[in-house]
Amino acid sequence: MKSQPARFALPFIRRSMIGAAVLALCAGNALAVNPFVVKDIRVEGIQRTEAGTVFSYLPVRVGETFDDAKATTAIKALYATGFFKDIRLEEENGVLVVLVEERPAISSVDFTGTKEFEKDMLVKALREIGVAETRIFDKASVDRAEQELKRQYLSHGLYGVKITTTVTPIERNRVTVMFNVDEGEVAKIKGINIIGNKAFSDKQLRELLQLSTSGWFTWYSKADQYSKQKLTGDLEAIKSFYLNNGYLEANVESTQVSITPDKRDIYLTLNITEGEKYTVSSVKLEGEMFGREEELKQLILLQPGKTYVGDLQEQTNKLISDRLGTFGYAFANVTANPELNREKREVAFTFFVDPGKRAYVRHMNISGNTVTRDEVIRREFRQFESSWYDANRVKLSRDRVDRLGYFKDVKIETPESPGTSDQVDVNVVVEERPTGNFMIGGAFSQSEKFTFTASISQANFAGSGNTVGIELNTSKYNRTIAFSNTDPYFTDDGVSRAFQLYLRTSRPPALNIGSYTVRQVGGNMTFGVPFSENDTVYFGAGLERTELETDATSPAIYQQFVRQNGGPASGIGTATTNAIPLTAAWGRDTRDSSVTPTRGRFQRANLEIDAIGDAKYYRMVYEHQWWRPVTRWMTLALRGELDYGKGIGSSAYPVFKNFYAGGIGSVRGYESSSLGVVDPNYYDAIGGSKRVILNAELHFPFPGSGTDRSLRWFTFADGGQVFQEDAKIRANEFRYSAGIGLSWISPVGPLKLSYAKPLNALPGDRLERFQFQMGTGF
Repeated sequence: MKSQPARFALPFIRRSMIGAAVLALCAGNALAVNPFVVKDIRVEGIQRTEAGTVFSYLPVRVGETFDDAKATTAIKALYATGFFKDIRLEEENGVLVVLVEERPAISSVDFTGTKEFEKDMLVKALREIGVAETRIFDKASVDRAEQELKRQYLSHGLYGVKITTTVTPIERNRVTVMFNVDEGEVAKIKGINIIGNKAFSDKQLRELLQLSTSGWFTWYSKADQYSKQKLTGDLEAIKSFYLNNGYLEANVESTQVSITPDKRDIYLTLNITEGEKYTVSSVKLEGEMFGREEELKQLILLQPGKTYVGDLQEQTNKLISDRLGTFGYAFANVTANPELNREKREVAFTFFVDPGKRAYVRHMNISGNTVTRDEVIRREFRQFESSWYDANRVKLSRDRVDRLGYFKDVKIETPESPGTSDQVDVNVVVEERPTGNFMIGGAFSQSEKFTFTASISQANFAGSGNTVGIELNTSKYNRTIAFSNTDPYFTDDGVSRAFQLYLRTSRPPALNIGSYTVRQVGGNMTFGVPFSENDTVYFGAGLERTELETDATSPAIYQQFVRQNGGPASGIGTATTNAIPLTAAWGRDTRDSSVTPTRGRFQRANLEIDAIGDAKYYRMVYEHQWWRPVTRWMTLALRGELDYGKGIGSSAYPVFKNFYAGGIGSVRGYESSSLGVVDPNYYDAIGGSKRVILNAELHFPFPGSGTDRSLRWFTFADGGQVFQEDAKIRANEFRYSAGIGLSWISPVGPLKLSYAKPLNALPGDRLERFQFQMGTGF
């Protein structure tokens, strides 16, 4: 078969006969094509389309007879490709000639005047409609694209939008498509009218709505811009509110949305039917319960004699379904059937339990991990393939993967396996986040002006799950070089190994009159052994050499340590101690996420003891963190830390092991490490062997943050203090502060800001109201 055969001269009427006949056939007329044997086939008029593509749609080959049925089929098939604007079939001395006129291709799609939407987002949306670079130009598709653009603008309250589409032909049968957008002004909600509410005031109901009239923050949240999606959510919020207060038959009967002629102001009217308030009269269970009726009854949250609460009904359904899920019934369904007694305003509920078939897991699939290796995620799974489905193990698997801290989000789906009724696939979908950080810390105070620290770490090095870190502190007063490495699966059964090497030098700020220098060089290694899903015990050992250098201006506590540890009797000089600290620790983590927790606890207890080194001591640290959602959008976080150190026997507790308080990690609003006892001569904070830190925070999603869970603002209250070894812990000596802050795991790294007001500062306290911490991710 050839695409360019020789042309045989025939009368013009003969060449056009097939085209005319085909057109007549397509129109339903009786005109027929005179059959002929095809000697060759030639395609004319193509510029971009391959000849082979045309041949593949023709129902005839060389040597076959071409008739009216095949002509009709060929014309329809070629038009159906969408590539051609015109098609003709002609016969030339036994050669079938296919003459086509191609539709133009889209060379480019561009926009002008678009401010509300990102251009890349619009290009992607139009591509799904069929309007995109290299696609075949189709006016109908361009019209649909224009209507879709208008719909998107209307959903954002831009009712005055005008869109003009310009199609410009260019060389090589191509066109450019330009959407010229005049967005106009945003229509704002000027009034929300609620009709039919008697039990609750307009103010109570308006507080439930995302949509609102213009206010202080609506310039950012855009809550005063009408959105059909937001209105649908608001209607559900009103209905849920009524259901949670016993109004079982409450409903929003209708909504009216009106816009002023100038398309700038919108008025909403909501018509509500409240119905009666119902009390629960009785609850019972029916269906297949496998002899666990008493166990499942304990999960029913609705109580007879109390007001009906819709959320409790939904929670009951979920609790029973989840409980059956732990026995392998992945598709258990629980339906609550109400029986209303309108005269007594009572409702009786029957929870019908349909467990379905017991299912087992066919495959555990992972997707979304572009950096992290599959094995790093898979080793956190507690639900296994080819075993019975267990809802608790599936949830635990999700939580353990999320607690790794490598992902912005972790989702689990459990669809039924295709072609089966007793198998499910567990699909784990993760969204990677940068796990490498170049961290910068700093603060501004009147005494030291600006201080600076830095560290670099990779928490998921090369996707292996190992953590590698280098800490550098370039401060004039505290210099640190440290290298650390953690392998969370040093052994296959989950024993972790961590080691650290460090060199630290610290001296007091130049503003202080007292002077001293502490140099430490050492290293340690720790092994962590898990003994439950949430608990791990740690054992470690280290070597540390400390050199303390004092002069005549050094605080008395440092001079005393020099005298007691082989230095000059005057306490002015250098003392060196060698330590072999042994550590034992315990940690428990039940948080739902290590990045943005909303519920759960984190606890750690650590004992460090040196009984054979030069400075004999022990040091204990206990920390407890607790998260609990207060509402759908607010989380309460509490943290407490209690630390204690003491010398062993006649040995004094090493001064360089003292605890300090104040700053962004403990009591905000006070300068870092400034709380506690100060040297009576030089007013330097010298720390202490006892420390108590208390923090409370309320976390809120930042307006307009969308699905970014890490962008949150918070209010906080801090309290704490440091005490000497011979002093009692007294709450009236605590320092307290309160303030607001912002935290965000941004695309370039973590960021945390806080502004605090000290509540009971005393003369001599060093204050530091604004503090921040930020980093760069990679």
